Amino acid sequence: MPNLPSRQFTALQGKNWQITDLPGLKVEECEKLIALGLNTTKALLHNSNSMAQQTHLAQQLQLHVHHIQKWRALADMARIPTVGNTYCGLLLHAGVPSVKHLATLAPGRLHRQILKLQVSTMRRPDLCPDAALVTQWIQQAQRL
Repeated sequence: MPNLPSRQFTALQGKNWQITDLPGLKVEECEKLIALGLNTTKALLHNSNSMAQQTHLAQQLQLHVHHIQKWRALADMARIPTVGNTYCGLLLHAGVPSVKHLATLAPGRLHRQILKLQVSTMRRPDLCPDAALVTQWIQQAQRL
């Protein structure tokens, strides 16, 4: 019998971005993070796992903790290869707070939610990612 490829559910390697590539951060904020040794999204995620770490980081940066939580959410979403730093902000603004949450969503519902957001904020339905890409995001989130 021939050796057929396995249909096992294989884990996906998350992407790691330079902190300067993460959307929504000002130049000064990036510089402060880099000065603390947080040059990448992986480093940011690693150093903001707990609320205590987030609070400490916020104190070091002299910012409110919600900034750290937003950046953490963006960095988490950007780990998904087909989301990356291009769509992580869109997902966050569409109400998706994490990869874990994204993995539980129905593709059709999320696509409609994103389309509604694009129309209400930009009046540009043509900027909405297609349903196939949204499905890929969810599938990749499930494999991370």
